[in-house]
Amino acid sequence: MQVGSEVLGYLAAPHAAVSGPGPWPGVVVLHDITGPGADLRAITDRFATAGYLALAPDLYSRGGRLRCLKAVFEALRAGQGQALADIDSARAVLAQRPDCTGQVAVVGFCMGGGFALLAASSGFRAAAPYYGPLPAESALDGACPVVASYGGRDRPLAGAATRLRTALSARGIVHDVKEYPGAAHGFANRLLPGPLNRIGCVIGFGYDHDAAEDAWTRVLAFFAEHLRGPET
Repeated sequence: MQVGSEVLGYLAAPHAAVSGPGPWPGVVVLHDITGPGADLRAITDRFATAGYLALAPDLYSRGGRLRCLKAVFEALRAGQGQALADIDSARAVLAQRPDCTGQVAVVGFCMGGGFALLAASSGFRAAAPYYGPLPAESALDGACPVVASYGGRDRPLAGAATRLRTALSARGIVHDVKEYPGAAHGFANRLLPGPLNRIGCVIGFGYDHDAAEDAWTRVLAFFAEHLRGPET
């Protein structure tokens, strides 16, 4: 579907027979560096099955993947830019739909997890970063409730869970931050067979079923608490 004038996205809606007729709360699902592939669509579909109107924007929509990759990472490092505007557009698109309650969360993986933290103070009701790089602490001022998941074997993000927990606690932000000791980076993402999967395994990335399912249970419980209650 169209998210903005130049941004495409994948929308998954709950089945009314299972989740009721709606309207439903929304979730913006943010991809990792590899882009919006089959794994992200499966995760987006799973949120719909759980009763959320889920939208995964393609942050690489603007003019080719390599060009967009550079611009998107610049926005992640700077904490501002077109990518964050596109994420906010995705939130607005969901919130304004008649089949959405107007209460929208954001979830992201790796690069997308970093953006989920940056966007946590921009109109979302809850944020769920998975192994997202930490922004400057000031970016967390005024953040919505955060449920975050990290792997204990994720060397590039060693200590990130503790630092995030400390920063959120200092600001009085409701949070659930958990580190899974045996899990590595990317533990909730299933890479397709191929070169990327082999490289990921060599450098310590990889899917961990137990950690992924525990994180999924925590995220759904957190979203149920913060998105399914009355507006505040």
